[in-house]
Amino acid sequence: MSVAQADPHLYPDNYTPVGDLIVVAISLVMLALISFSYIRKTTAFRVYLLIVPSLIASALLSVTYNLLAARLGPVPVVYIIRCLFHAVLFMLFFEFALYIITLTKVERGKAIWILCGVLAVVLAVVTVDVILSISAMSAPAASASMNNQGHLVFLIGYLLLAGTCVVLMARVRHRLYNRVMWGFYVTVAISFVILLGQRILGGGSSFTVATFLFPVLAMYIIIHANPYDAELGAVDSSALADVVRRHYEKKRPFVVMSLFLPAFSAEGKQIPDTIRSLVRRFSVNFFRGSMLFQIDYGHLLLVFRKNSNPDYEHRIEKILNAFKSYHKLYQYSYKIIIGESIDEISKKNEYISFIRNINRTLPENTIHRISPEDVLSFNRMDYILQQLTDIHHNHDLDDPRVLVYCQPVYNVRLSCYDTAEALMRLQLDELGFVMPSDFIYLAEEHGFIHTLTEIILHKTCLELRSMLESGYNISRISVNVSMLELRSDLFCDDISRIIVDSGVPSAAVAIELTESQSETEFDMMKDKILELKDYGIKFYLDDFGTGYSNMERIIELPFDIIKFDRSLVTASSTDERSEKIVHNMANLFNDLHYSVLYEGIETENDENRCREMAASYLQGFKFSRPIPIAELRDFVEKKNAG
Repeated sequence: MSVAQADPHLYPDNYTPVGDLIVVAISLVMLALISFSYIRKTTAFRVYLLIVPSLIASALLSVTYNLLAARLGPVPVVYIIRCLFHAVLFMLFFEFALYIITLTKVERGKAIWILCGVLAVVLAVVTVDVILSISAMSAPAASASMNNQGHLVFLIGYLLLAGTCVVLMARVRHRLYNRVMWGFYVTVAISFVILLGQRILGGGSSFTVATFLFPVLAMYIIIHANPYDAELGAVDSSALADVVRRHYEKKRPFVVMSLFLPAFSAEGKQIPDTIRSLVRRFSVNFFRGSMLFQIDYGHLLLVFRKNSNPDYEHRIEKILNAFKSYHKLYQYSYKIIIGESIDEISKKNEYISFIRNINRTLPENTIHRISPEDVLSFNRMDYILQQLTDIHHNHDLDDPRVLVYCQPVYNVRLSCYDTAEALMRLQLDELGFVMPSDFIYLAEEHGFIHTLTEIILHKTCLELRSMLESGYNISRISVNVSMLELRSDLFCDDISRIIVDSGVPSAAVAIELTESQSETEFDMMKDKILELKDYGIKFYLDDFGTGYSNMERIIELPFDIIKFDRSLVTASSTDERSEKIVHNMANLFNDLHYSVLYEGIETENDENRCREMAASYLQGFKFSRPIPIAELRDFVEKKNAG
């Protein structure tokens, strides 16, 4: 049967496959972009991945149905494909409802009722469509009337299901950020306009499937491709730089409010719904021209224009009062920072680093107003970071900016100083002497720590060689190593190369490590220790008694010396019970052929008590403060000394 002979009710003669083919093309492009992009694999996203293939299937069925209807007319295969096309199209509404419910985290009981209701409507419409199609096939004379009724049922079903989804979105609007909801509303409205337009202009169905594409595009752009957090209305921190730049270029002063929740700062931790609700209530809609950023896990930053909010101090007080009441109720620790924009920081576009620098030393449950001292502290930190970056890039093992200090260690059995711990310091032109507490964390955060370790090890080995050649009775010097360094496959090669190149015996070098809670890091540490011990290098377990200590794991690791932290020395002085506990632990390690080193010895009482508690080595201010490594010769005896 030709196109001219086809039933116009079954096949509107103004249909063109262009609309459906565009849907297929765009959907395939979206799938390709998804496969090459990083998108959080949330439950909502997995539902989204069901919708796109359904959209492609419905578009292909639409093309197949219309082309076959044009060529074959009202034959059974055409009716079957039409029913299948309508069924897939209506199932898209069910998937849309499932997506909305999943995205907004509707309670399980309510979700089941809603989905059952939508599915019931889908099944009812599809059932009526199948009955009408069967009637048309069995009574060809009445096929035109049946097909006309089929179109009416399709339109009613479409409007009913679309209306259900719109009502559902309206009911859950309080669970999503306002602008996200409006993005959905606008795309749905456009879909209705296009559907209505094609009916008015000729009754064609060329863009029926395309009306489903627009909400799908909205899902991808607003929720998954866009950095918006749908519940908070927060955007990714990468957008902050652009906002700050625009404000600075237009000379618009702005205000920043930072909320940091330490308990939720670990990777994968989610800010509780109670706090999310408070943030939604007061953040973006509370200030004109504002934007909320998710800086990191547990860290939010609100930025709003100062001139657009002349009463912002009053509004901030309302927020703080509400937050304090939440804190009393839920007891979540917090750090809040508030302040106006600072040109010096805006020019550098470094508000994240600036606020993190304040948070680093800010006590918990504190509300802090940004001060000039904060800027000075940040500039100091920034200068240190610049120097560390330069040290790292130059990779000069003799870099004069890195100084080696050490603290002599007293050997109880031999009654002399024969070991020491190497300590790192920086000497910078603008700041002078810089202590480790001011730069180690920066080196670890930015990946520079291993370069510093290589420099300190190199310089320590050179001094060791000089002392040994001069006849000093120095057994070994230990160097601290960060757990982060062990992640590198080249760590052991770097350490062994520096020791070999220096010409000192491997046994004259020791490495100090702290215990790790991570199973992966534990295995990694064990492998690295075993590899380097084959070279003869000694290993210390540092800071035993602080934080996490697992005796079973410690015994499994081939350490040579266990360093008891100052906290255990202090605890042993408080009462007889504590002293017995520390003493018994030291005896246990001695029985297992570990040596015990007590650090933090400050008084004669500390020394005497630790001697009685199975001490092999003693270290602390009682014996010496940290000194330049060249002065270690003043403590260590020569082999030929009387």
